[in-house]
Amino acid sequence: MKKLMIVLAAVAAILGCEKADDGAKKFVVGFDADFPPYGFKEGNEYKGFDLDLARAVCEKKGWTFVANPINWDSKDMELNSGSIDCIWNGFTIQGRENAYTFSSPYVDNSQVVMVKADSPIKTLADLAGKTVGVQTDTPVQKALSSGGDKAALGATFKSLVVEPNYNQAVNELNAGAVDAVALDVGVAKRKMADMPGRFVLLPEIVMSETYGIGFKKGNEALRDEVEAALREVAAEGTMAKLAEKYGIEPASLLIK
Repeated sequence: MKKLMIVLAAVAAILGCEKADDGAKKFVVGFDADFPPYGFKEGNEYKGFDLDLARAVCEKKGWTFVANPINWDSKDMELNSGSIDCIWNGFTIQGRENAYTFSSPYVDNSQVVMVKADSPIKTLADLAGKTVGVQTDTPVQKALSSGGDKAALGATFKSLVVEPNYNQAVNELNAGAVDAVALDVGVAKRKMADMPGRFVLLPEIVMSETYGIGFKKGNEALRDEVEAALREVAAEGTMAKLAEKYGIEPASLLIK
């Protein structure tokens, strides 16, 4: 019997959505708790656009929602071990298509550069000889690094400083330790709203990208179930309301 229970637990982890103590399925969402407005901690509560969307999907399905903050560098281990059912937290599809089973894109998000309001840097060309911060293991970090799509731009920098999260990168910018930060436009606008008058965005974007929900490679069954519920939630207007709540441009929503 014990061996049978172990096997069943392993199968549940592979398929996703283990059962909670009350018999409802658990849907465990892995996310970066330092990534507002998509996922963050406020007081003792985890919230954000993506987490609230996931909650709405769980309500629609009758599942128990579980928010599981993870170390971003360990996200693949968490997903492949079954500790989480998906990565849902401003998760860029481009460059990761072969590593995960993704939902359809649901947010169009660009990578931009943020500088201090009094900075002499006005264009991407002005970044030559400057120090630019990025979050670790993000598409913009890879794009600006050697071999990346934007390596020519990155090669003009004095250095590309890789930080563990965007909060630290922005704090370094505020302190003058870096000259600029390349980051998601949604995160940048949230930081600018939290610290009014402190930062500005350069008018040119570094690159365009879209967000999707990342599942373990091959887990199309869970992906399809979640996406169907997400489309219902969007059709009811919940996604648009959450976008307004968290300051995300309505035009960037790709599922409506």
